[in-house]
Parts: sequence; C-alpha cells; structure tokens
Amino acid sequence: MDGYQGVPIRQPVVAMSYICADCGAENQLKPREPIRCQDCGHRIMYKKRTKRMVQFEAR
Repeated sequence: MDGYQGVPIRQPVVAMSYICADCGAENQLKPREPIRCQDCGHRIMYKKRTKRMVQFEAR
C-alpha cells in the first residue's frame, strides 16, 4: 500500500434543499442543523423532489 497513512477521508458537508410548508421559501439545511425556515421560522419542511428518474418494480 503505497502512500496510505491510515487517515480517514472526510466527505464534504452537503446542504440539502427543503421547501417551507408555510411560506414556500427554499432553504439549504446541513446535517445536525435545526429544522426551521430561515424566513418565517416555521418548522415543517418538505424535501425537494429529485430530478433523477426513480423507477420501482411492482408485482
């Protein structure tokens, strides 16, 4: 193992996009951040829908 020092590689902190249920504002929230709208203070947030196609197999 050339050059391996045993140091774990940290993943960058990625903020997720959420939409406020009250005012409709888009918010960027990081992990461990309180769930609260930065505009109105409402605490119900919806996760934005992904643009990637999701397909399920039903039987």
